[in-house]
Amino acid sequence: MKLTKFGHACVRLEKDGSTLVIDPGAFSEESALEGARTVLITHEHFDHVDVERLRRAAEADPSLEIWTNEAVAATLTGLPAEIRTVRHGDTFDTAGFGVKVVGEWHAPNHPDIPAVRNTGFLVDEEVFYPGDAFTPPGTEVPTLLVPTNAPWMKMAEMVEYLRRVRPARAFSTHDGLLNDAGLGLIDGWLEREGEQQKADIRRLKPGESVDLP
Repeated sequence: MKLTKFGHACVRLEKDGSTLVIDPGAFSEESALEGARTVLITHEHFDHVDVERLRRAAEADPSLEIWTNEAVAATLTGLPAEIRTVRHGDTFDTAGFGVKVVGEWHAPNHPDIPAVRNTGFLVDEEVFYPGDAFTPPGTEVPTLLVPTNAPWMKMAEMVEYLRRVRPARAFSTHDGLLNDAGLGLIDGWLEREGEQQKADIRRLKPGESVDLP
């Protein structure tokens, strides 16, 4: 499986000629959706889902599948795509990938803003994308996509999450709000944690790819 990082919170997985994209939001490149057969969306915030981009992708390929929770699906009414709703504990197959759904809620963000639904996805028992939460995956995770910067989190939570999950490798997500100084800080913390855990823990730049075992 090939994993490619796109801007902010979007990743693209490719395997056996099929492409799956997670969270193609407003801060990511529209090219992430080119040739995608299926899209997974964790939650309704604009940095994770861009309805008009999805509309264009679906118009280009009406067989496009979109898997998400009911709250997000309600915002996608009228898209010419196959929209499927899932919840915690569900499993499904799409475009040659096996997916398990893990988690229900976004991390607390602001005392005046109610929490929204947040759906994490474990793909092929290999890649876990928790969305905007530090949801325990409940199983061994070879590759973790770890949030590294957001209004709803602090650095210590990221480190604790990496130590709790203890993946063989972890790559930064949700890092599009940082300037070069902030990215440098994240790089340092991830490198330090990788050395401590003897694991491949780092930030991929937008457009950078890795081949997973």
